[in-house]
Amino acid sequence: MEQQRGYSFENNIIIIARELTELDVFVKDFLNIIKEYTDYLVVSGFVSISTGRTRGTEDVDIIFPILNQNKFIKLFEAVIKIGFWCYQTDDSKEAYSYIKGFHSIRFARINQMFPNIEFIPFNCSKKAKFYEYSHPQKIKIDGFEFKIPPIEFEILYKEIILTGKKDFEDARHLREFFSDILKKESFIEYDKIIRGELK
Repeated sequence: MEQQRGYSFENNIIIIARELTELDVFVKDFLNIIKEYTDYLVVSGFVSISTGRTRGTEDVDIIFPILNQNKFIKLFEAVIKIGFWCYQTDDSKEAYSYIKGFHSIRFARINQMFPNIEFIPFNCSKKAKFYEYSHPQKIKIDGFEFKIPPIEFEILYKEIILTGKKDFEDARHLREFFSDILKKESFIEYDKIIRGELK
């Protein structure tokens, strides 16, 4: 397909026409490890940044389905082994106590605070998160392929749930950047799902 406005859409994968940044490599290194142990979805600010919005960010939000303790410990130790550290604790069992209680934990490279990964557990009781996780959109930048929510879902989640200044600006960027492929029927469907989280 002919490239449009900095991206193309091929085999249901969004291909972004740019080279990797240091932030992309940071996320790539983290995902390369965790995907051996769990599925995931990259959400929020990094979605907009990865598609060309120029703004800084200190954290990258990644949601994942709640894991059992053994699998989480293996994941945690593998992440530490490649040069990350956890803000909350260096003990894998203590880290799991956060996850078990559905509290997020943060990882950054050793001797650094930023950027960091906010690693956010969820289960099927979180209906909006479970829906976006179950309907991932693949995106690829210079060979780095990862999963994000459907673009229409990400836009509405920022406009309806998050509602910060950066969120509205992110949503505006996504609406403009992907104007050629956004679907009105998807906005209608996702609006109901997301507003259900407010009830």
